[in-house]
Amino acid sequence: MVDVIVIGGGPAGVTAALRARELGAETALVERGRMGGTCTNDGCAPTRVLAKTARLAREARQFAEYGLMGALPQVDFAAVIDRTQQVIYRLQEKKQLIGHLEAVGVRTLHGVGTARFADPHSLSLADGRTLQADKFIICAGGAPRRLSFPGSEHALTHSDVWSLRKLPRSLVIVGSGATGCQLASIFDAFGCKVTILELAPRILINEDERVAEVMRQRFLDSGIQIITGISGLTQIEKQGSDLHLTYTDDGAAHVLTSEAVILSVGWPGNLPDLNLPAAGVETERAYIRVNDYLQTSAAHIYAAGDITGRMMLVQSASLQGRLAVENALLPTPDVGINHRLVPHGGFTDPEYGSVGLTEAQARAEHPDCLVAEVPYADLDRAVIDDHTVGFCKIIIDPQTRLILGGHVVGEQAVEIVQLLAAGMAADLRIEQLADLELAYPTYTAIVGLAARDLVRQLNWVPVAAQWRALKPVRGAEWEREA
Repeated sequence: MVDVIVIGGGPAGVTAALRARELGAETALVERGRMGGTCTNDGCAPTRVLAKTARLAREARQFAEYGLMGALPQVDFAAVIDRTQQVIYRLQEKKQLIGHLEAVGVRTLHGVGTARFADPHSLSLADGRTLQADKFIICAGGAPRRLSFPGSEHALTHSDVWSLRKLPRSLVIVGSGATGCQLASIFDAFGCKVTILELAPRILINEDERVAEVMRQRFLDSGIQIITGISGLTQIEKQGSDLHLTYTDDGAAHVLTSEAVILSVGWPGNLPDLNLPAAGVETERAYIRVNDYLQTSAAHIYAAGDITGRMMLVQSASLQGRLAVENALLPTPDVGINHRLVPHGGFTDPEYGSVGLTEAQARAEHPDCLVAEVPYADLDRAVIDDHTVGFCKIIIDPQTRLILGGHVVGEQAVEIVQLLAAGMAADLRIEQLADLELAYPTYTAIVGLAARDLVRQLNWVPVAAQWRALKPVRGAEWEREA
């Protein structure tokens, strides 16, 4: 019997186990396969390797513009996949998760296969061993959703990409969330003919509408076909090396032909093998139901990460893992979690990043909110690097002058949005952000341009009447409009 058993060795589980030991609890961590979770092994980390490769391929097309002569590189897809596996190995070596955990006294059982609850305080392993604990933190993660329809066995998921050895000439991606759009952008850069299918009326349905609009146009300009608002998938027929995917739209059937189909349609929690009813843990849809303190229906069992379905991001999983343990072990009042402030984005071309409320959400909650949007084409660094597609949008509450949301599309967008997130977390008023002396020439400087636009909208800057009578122009700025 130990104090705490953590189930799952991803970001949530490792953080939970380490925090439990920091609090003095006797802790065991159980991982059915490789340590590191989806993120390290077949999720965002290897996908970022593909995104880096795609970036290099795109940058090569600019060589001649910058006076560099030479043939364009060709894609050796098998070598690309091998590179992702090498990076995964290097990340595993860098993290040294098992050694780190065991060095601080966490008993680590990895590669043990499925773990199942035998009763509320007992966990049965595949090899017949039984572990017992006073409390449990379930961090068992999730997996790609697989749909069931005729011929669906011919479709791949994100996790199957790493087994490909040959680049498909054509590809249909079903789903246009973060993963679907990243894959579309990557395979397009590799020279693959890409089509996106989506049930929602637009791509990136959970992002700000301007983000989706600019990304859609960029994808179309690059040659990616986008079909939104479909009714569903009917079947996949395999004929030779081709797949014929039938989908319905307004009652009519349509067929797309490609060499591969990737389903990116959701990420349910890894529930079936856990035997949760034996522990008294209730589920909702495809996830463990938790309250705002990450406590399940069984008072001594908490859950964190993807398996809760709340915010399926690495940074959120780590925070949840820590809070779940603290709420389980500390005698202090529970700390709740709402994920109101989570910077996130996608490694597409161009990147996009967001934090806080979308403009639609902000206008619903704050009808008098102010919005400033500055195009990348106004930014000197973007002109220097020839990456002028994109924008930075900041939304504020004019009463408090605090940032409600920030949205960036363009080069280094995922990095830029971190500055806005930090400002929001620190309750930085917009005039303070406007006066921050950001380095030149940088992409992050676009935040200052948008902030100073908002300060002028608030009439906080003395301006002569003659100036106000002119057509709308940005105020005194080193960087000028394109």
